[in-house]
Amino acid sequence: MTILHRSPFRKFVAVPACLSALVGLAACGAGPEAEQQAAPGYPRTIDNCGQVTRVEEPPKRVVSLNQGSTEILLSLGLGDRLAGTATWTDPILPKLEEEGADIPRLAENAPSFETVLDVEPDMVTASFQSTLGVGGVATRKQFRDLGVASYLSPTDCIGKDNSGDGDGIRTEPLTMDMLYGEIRDLAKIFDVEQRGEELVADLKQRLRKVRETTASDVSVMYWFANSEAPYMAGCCGSPGIITDTVGTKNAFDDTKGEWPQVNWETVAERNPDVIVLGDLTRRSQTAESGKAKIDFLESHPVTKNLPAVKNERFVQLSGQALNPSIRMVAGAEKLAGKLREFGLAD
Repeated sequence: MTILHRSPFRKFVAVPACLSALVGLAACGAGPEAEQQAAPGYPRTIDNCGQVTRVEEPPKRVVSLNQGSTEILLSLGLGDRLAGTATWTDPILPKLEEEGADIPRLAENAPSFETVLDVEPDMVTASFQSTLGVGGVATRKQFRDLGVASYLSPTDCIGKDNSGDGDGIRTEPLTMDMLYGEIRDLAKIFDVEQRGEELVADLKQRLRKVRETTASDVSVMYWFANSEAPYMAGCCGSPGIITDTVGTKNAFDDTKGEWPQVNWETVAERNPDVIVLGDLTRRSQTAESGKAKIDFLESHPVTKNLPAVKNERFVQLSGQALNPSIRMVAGAEKLAGKLREFGLAD
């Protein structure tokens, strides 16, 4: 099997540190020496991905640098705290449309450091280290030096090595507990712990219902993007949670790469029973939408005669359902329903 390691997700613009600092001091109005009066019950600190996130009061002007983080904050009822959002792959969840309607979209992909600082955040959050880190919008230290708190999802740092050029290697499988930890951390930071527990309880209940599905002899392949060298899900990221919940087998469960690139000959060799397709609305890679992926599979000489393709056993999921996010649960629900529709599950 030919496997490359690049990224299906992100394009970023780095800003020189000296310029960033000058812009930030003007925008944020405070450096690290600024003294703040702690609010009742504060300061609050969170051990977060090897760093400490500290806030003196519930943040009032947050920039969420990834869609997954934004949708958690909105699900916690914190839309009025969001000063901006960025890096989207899909339309917003319908139930969050009203609360999220007026949040400024700073960029469809990654904004520049200057753009973020222009909205004067007191905190930034992110789903991926490639967004909030070296080579991304800015490092956490750059924000901290300007008095801006930061939070990175533990789904992208616990049991994961992001030191390579791609989307990282899972040294241990992603778990829902990591996502629940993110929800609870953010709820604590914003003093809405009860909302966090209610969100976690709802996700757990929905997953318990999905686990009633039985489809142990079914192999599934997850294609995120790119038709030249497709990004297929490895064993242990978000699709791993979906696969384990539904009880199927991932056709590429022998690689721990988050989204390794493979060739179409390898796909044909694996011959999955069902093909899950990322149905993206962004414009970053080739074959972004589910329709574009289906058209490609039905016309490519290597894939058009695969049983899954000939029998149209396709399942289209949002990009966020294939990322570590609250939408993983909806992804598992949809896959379970489709497997029953295909006659492949009880």
